[in-house]
Amino acid sequence: MEVAQDEQEIIARVAALDIGKAEVVCCVRVPGKGGSRLQEVRTFSTMTRSLLVLSDWLAGLGVTRVVMEATSDYWKPPFYLLENTFQTWLVNAKDVKHLPGRPKTDRLDAVWLCKVAERQMLRASFVPPAPFRELRDLTRYRVDLITARTAEKQRVEKLLEDAMIKVSVVVSDVSSSPAPSVSTSGRVVQSSAPGVRASTAKKSQASSRSAENSNSSCGAVVPVRSNVCVSRL
Repeated sequence: MEVAQDEQEIIARVAALDIGKAEVVCCVRVPGKGGSRLQEVRTFSTMTRSLLVLSDWLAGLGVTRVVMEATSDYWKPPFYLLENTFQTWLVNAKDVKHLPGRPKTDRLDAVWLCKVAERQMLRASFVPPAPFRELRDLTRYRVDLITARTAEKQRVEKLLEDAMIKVSVVVSDVSSSPAPSVSTSGRVVQSSAPGVRASTAKKSQASSRSAENSNSSCGAVVPVRSNVCVSRL
């Protein structure tokens, strides 16, 4: 039997964040005298001012890597604020295995995450750069708007069906620009679309102008081939 000498690569200065809705518990581990490890745990608010104080405190201790769990959307403010200053890692909560029977508190979770992170037993999740995040948020918001619009179309069609107005039988899309008027059960439903109203107004103006021109032409003198002027009746 040979004695195995396993040298663990320990990150010298590391911090771990346990993020909640209102508080952030931060554990920092740095080298001490004689190869020992020094540890300190502090609690900060999730407000921007407190997060800036947290960043200054970590920078003063010379922390190089900050690790945090992906907890709902609460991780985004600390991550976005610290990513330009430190090597910020977002890890999956499933990768941080807790010992069975160990009491679970925010402080103990931060300490355990820091101990696991300093031994490099975690892997970082992919977080896209800021331009890609903005584009992703924009496209996701567009998808949400399209989904909401589809739901509103279905709601309008349902209301028309409840009112015994069978518009969906004669038109394929209830939300499309309809005709100026649609006769339903002896009644006329006027279109309220601005484009339809504008086109209808233009047509009425054109018809009135043509009627005026025809009226003014009555009694005019029209020349004929025999060079005799005949009055139009």
